Formats: sequence, C-alpha cells, structure tokens
Amino acid sequence: MTKTKVLLVGESWVTSATHFKGFDQFGSVTFHLGAEPLVAALKDSPFELTYMPSHVASEGFPFDAAGLAEYKAMLLSDIGANTLLLPPAVWLQGKPMPNRLKLIRDWTAAGGGLAMIGGYFSFQGIDGRGRWRKTPVEDALPVTCLPYDDRVEVPDGFTADVTDPAHPIVKDITGPWPVLLGANEVELKPGAHVVAKLPAEEGGYPLLVTGRHGKGRTAAWTSDIGPHWVPNEFVAWEGYGKLWRNLLTWLTEAAQ
Repeated sequence: MTKTKVLLVGESWVTSATHFKGFDQFGSVTFHLGAEPLVAALKDSPFELTYMPSHVASEGFPFDAAGLAEYKAMLLSDIGANTLLLPPAVWLQGKPMPNRLKLIRDWTAAGGGLAMIGGYFSFQGIDGRGRWRKTPVEDALPVTCLPYDDRVEVPDGFTADVTDPAHPIVKDITGPWPVLLGANEVELKPGAHVVAKLPAEEGGYPLLVTGRHGKGRTAAWTSDIGPHWVPNEFVAWEGYGKLWRNLLTWLTEAAQ
C-alpha cells in the first residue's frame, strides 16, 4: 500500500544547563524531540511521516516547489518563523534566498494540506517570538495570530468543548476528552470553521479550526502535540491517535 507522505517541521530543542554544587559548577547540554507521541500514533497508519527537527529545517527545508511536491500534508509545530526566514546563507553570508514562507503558502494554494500545531514557538508564541503574525504562512491558515504573547496556560486543566461532533476529524472520537493544560490564543478568519474550542471559563478560544486556502485545506490545532500542554493521559487516550489520523485524512483529501 502506498502511504501518503506528511512532513512534520519543528518539535526539537537543545537545553543548556549550569549545575552548581557548592564551590564548583559545570554545564551540560541535552537534545530533545517533542513529537515522539505523534510518531508512535502514526505507526502502521496510512501516513508516512518525515520528521524534520527545527535545527535540520534551517537548511534542510526545501527552497523550491519541487522539494515539497512529494508531500500531501505539512504540520508546523513549535518552530518559529525565523528558522525558515534566516537560513545560514542569509543570516551568516548575506545572500538572497527564496522566502520559504511564501513557498508554504503557494504549496497550500496548489492543493497541499497545511496545519499549524500549538506550542511556545507556534502562532505568536512566548513573548511574541514565534513571529508568524502577518507572514505568508498566516495568509494560508484559517486563523490570525495575536501581536503579542498568546499563551493560555491552564495548569488545572480544561476539557475541550467539541462544537461540531459530526466533523470528520472528531466524529469517531468518543468523550469525554482528557484534559489539556494550555493552548495558543488565535482569532478566526471569515469562513473558518470551529470544530472544538476551550470552555467558556477559559476564554472560549478556538482549539481546532479548519479552513481552505486556494485548492488546499488548512487547520489549526492550538494546543500541543505532547507534554506539557498535552498531558501523558491525553497521549495514552485512544482518541489521541484517532485525532491525528483523522486530521491528516481530512487535510489530504483535497490532494487525492
């Protein structure tokens, strides 16, 4: 069976720590991948996932349409716009290079399925540093980003309010959903369709939104792929895998 190719961009980081032990100190550096739950959920599914971590995407993300042609869906998750705007050739050498945010927008308009997944560097992100507001990628999404830090931290947890239980992305997911611990606040574009949202007591902000851009389908899931906003209980829930498989199925139907 030929699988549908999906590109996941982001979901990696490096942590530098300094350890103090009395008079002495030393440093350590650790590397982390944040999308392992999604990778596991798509195992033995109809989808072939290419996982491009943030540090690889800086130079490894395609610079032309031909490099994206094999993919039917793309997930941007917890990666700031600067990583794609400032490859080393631009940042270190001052050379003009193709704007890959425009490439994503145009790939979507031609029939690709684009989704942005929430996180500290998704949408506008922590301290506004995600920097997706007023970019070509935002043009393609069904939501717009706020001009400032858009995190909604809910340490006591919230349960998603599914507003369209008949939508193909959620119709076979039985509730109640496990709690989530946060999301990015976004604003809806005209014509966007809200499938799920935060409860009213947490602002009622969009959680799962769908839309279209040209021939392509687009979506925004404003919580995360995994911890911390998506707790381990949510990851272990049978609806977790269904949610992602259904989302990718819906995104790629326009490209079949």
